[in-house]
Amino acid sequence: MERKTLLMGSFYFLIFSALFFVFMFWMARVGFNPDFDGSGDQIALIRIEGIITDAKEVTDLLTQYRDNDRIKAILLRIDSPGGAVVPSQEIYDTVLKIRKSGAKKIVTSMGTVAASGGYYIAAASDFIMANPGTLTGSLGVIMELSNIEGLLKKIGIQSVVIKSGKNKDVGSPLREMTEEERLLLQNVSDDIHDQFIEAVAEGRSLEIEGVKSLADGRVFTGRQAKEVGLVDGLGNLEDAVEKTAQLAGIEGKPKIIEMQRGFSFFETLQSKFLGNPFSFSPMGFHYLLSF
Repeated sequence: MERKTLLMGSFYFLIFSALFFVFMFWMARVGFNPDFDGSGDQIALIRIEGIITDAKEVTDLLTQYRDNDRIKAILLRIDSPGGAVVPSQEIYDTVLKIRKSGAKKIVTSMGTVAASGGYYIAAASDFIMANPGTLTGSLGVIMELSNIEGLLKKIGIQSVVIKSGKNKDVGSPLREMTEEERLLLQNVSDDIHDQFIEAVAEGRSLEIEGVKSLADGRVFTGRQAKEVGLVDGLGNLEDAVEKTAQLAGIEGKPKIIEMQRGFSFFETLQSKFLGNPFSFSPMGFHYLLSF
């Protein structure tokens, strides 16, 4: 009898443990936000942190909050040196569409760094608030390449490249770049730079020539950026919340909603113990602060 009771207890414990594991796994996948309810005037907070490598998570949240009537405004908290060109552009486009539609007011609060691609995104919002010491600006494009031809010769390795099209291996680290190839890549960089300038001019309602005079890659403090018209006000995240509530017509203290991104069990293990060394490719052109 005691053995049967022990076996039954072990069985129920295993069932409970399995159900608990499945529940925690599901919560990690979908995320959990106990404050997301229908009470009060709500402001959605979206954080854009680190190097920008993908747009989907942020654009999905922007779309979700745009369509939620309980959300009165959206606050972006940007603490990023920028990143890949296309994700920065995709987030910018989503923010600008929401702003132009009048569906929601969107405010940006800048953290320690909100430069290059980080600023690109901010330029689409209704109002930008930076801390006086925030590093921002860096309106430029960068592509960094290496040439290891000399090293290969020293260790006796010869490279062999088979290609169709004379420019197929432009930027190869195995040989010196020709002037013609350098000009080709410079033209691409200049076009991407022009896109940056045009986006800032549109988002900030500035003249193209005025933005060009600032778009030489230089970095500004938040205070300097305000003086040249790249940001609208100085203050911290709390000040940005107050400004967002004001623009959205919220009276009293708003409720801040922040949906946490869900991670799978295996993603969690990887981030804790292995990191993600393949999350950002150094190849290609980037809107990225580089010192």
